[in-house]
Amino acid sequence: MKLARSIRPVAFLPVRFESLSSGSKAAGRSRTRSIRRIAWCTAFAWACTSGAAMAQGDANAGANADAAHDASEANGANGAAGADTGKAAASESGFWSRDQMFGDMGGLRPWLGKYGVSFALTETSELLGNLRGGLARGAAYDGVTTATVQLDTAKAFGLPGGQFNVSALQIHGGNFSGDKLGTLNTASGIEAENSTRLWELWYQQSFLNKRIDVKVGQQSIDQEFISSTYSALFINTMFGWPALPTYDMPSGGPAYPLSALGVRVRGQITPSLTALAGVFDGDPLGNNPNNRSGTNFNLHNGTLFIGELQYAINQPADSDTPPAASTAGGGLPGTYKIGVWYNNGHFADQRYDSNGVSLASPASTGVAANHRGDYSFYAVADQMIWRPNPGEARSLGVFARVMGAPGDRNLVSVAANLGVVLKAPFAGRDNDSAGLALTYIKIGNHAHGIDQDNLAFSGGPYGVRTSETALEATYQYQIAPWWMLQADAQYTFNAGAGQNPNDPTKPLRNTFVVGLRTNIAF
Repeated sequence: MKLARSIRPVAFLPVRFESLSSGSKAAGRSRTRSIRRIAWCTAFAWACTSGAAMAQGDANAGANADAAHDASEANGANGAAGADTGKAAASESGFWSRDQMFGDMGGLRPWLGKYGVSFALTETSELLGNLRGGLARGAAYDGVTTATVQLDTAKAFGLPGGQFNVSALQIHGGNFSGDKLGTLNTASGIEAENSTRLWELWYQQSFLNKRIDVKVGQQSIDQEFISSTYSALFINTMFGWPALPTYDMPSGGPAYPLSALGVRVRGQITPSLTALAGVFDGDPLGNNPNNRSGTNFNLHNGTLFIGELQYAINQPADSDTPPAASTAGGGLPGTYKIGVWYNNGHFADQRYDSNGVSLASPASTGVAANHRGDYSFYAVADQMIWRPNPGEARSLGVFARVMGAPGDRNLVSVAANLGVVLKAPFAGRDNDSAGLALTYIKIGNHAHGIDQDNLAFSGGPYGVRTSETALEATYQYQIAPWWMLQADAQYTFNAGAGQNPNDPTKPLRNTFVVGLRTNIAF
């Protein structure tokens, strides 16, 4: 009996399956990997728990250094030059108070800064474990190292408003969601195929006193489009790049860890209203799905058009004002966005063949009906709803994001996120954040229909996909300005939307995931 499934392969999403070979060499490699994994997990746990204690033990010294520097500034000691020297010295001496772990790197960062060059290096690592349900119980490590170099052309060679950016990723670890969960709401936003790859490579030029800017080159559009500030706190993939474009765009769209050649234009229509528009290659992997270096530079697989309007209220008076500080007019800040994307490629129907017969039917040709183009509309809202005092870091914010797409050619027809974030939840913890959020996926009507057809033709059992919801609770703790530690828990309802991805005839129990993430800025 033929069974048809309507899942469009999403290349380079968190999908990496490794086969186990037989024989003593394979067994030896397996034992070696297990020993290494145990050793790493032990070191990871020790570093995370002892780091907070070391930071607390060094807090008094750092506070005294900061106080001495502030007093020096208040007395005007040695003028502005002396204050700058004192600030640099405090930055280097206060290991737990500097912004980057390596500080100014022995003067290298300030020296490069004089010529407009800035360098950032971060490592995000996490250990996630599935305690129940899914495909299997167990834990896995994954991580990503991100290196970014930017050049300010005004400082470099006198061209105002120009910025050059190049970034690279080193992705390592396992495929936790694919191996252990089988859910559509994948547990981690950094999971991806192990590789060292170019991420973004672009040049941006602003005009008319920064009211308009144009960006050209290899871009990852999740950095600017369909984004939510508050949802970025959460670890689940779908709070970053949402489920709908992840499953509906070819290869998951030009979003982490992928990017695509294109042009983005941004214009400030009014002080509160900004418009973004972009044109990009329609499939970031298109002509070379096996490319792992990020140097595909493809322009031969359709075109993706995307546009977005952003309306901001009560924003900080200048970019240096922190979001939790006072805002113009004293109101609570918020940002509201609406957008649309369109891909002019060809997309297979999820249920019917070219003759209108179900793909699950023995009479089907097996060739899906073809649709020209795909599209989606979306809306995003970030709004602070409570802050006891304008000068306090403590605040409560909410976010919501919803989008829809045609159900005939897409696996996902509706996706939504909703959550709340409390910043500075405890006295003295101004840079901590706590959050609770939901993410929802609805299966398209044709993908749902093909499952019903498979159930009818096979005589069952067969899982019929409907929807999947994941609940996440998280707490982000700042050990130092350069080191964040984040505890996380996720529970998925109706895992796999009601279908086991490895065997549709078997059920998939709801999953419960706990984990710990650490982020270090070097």
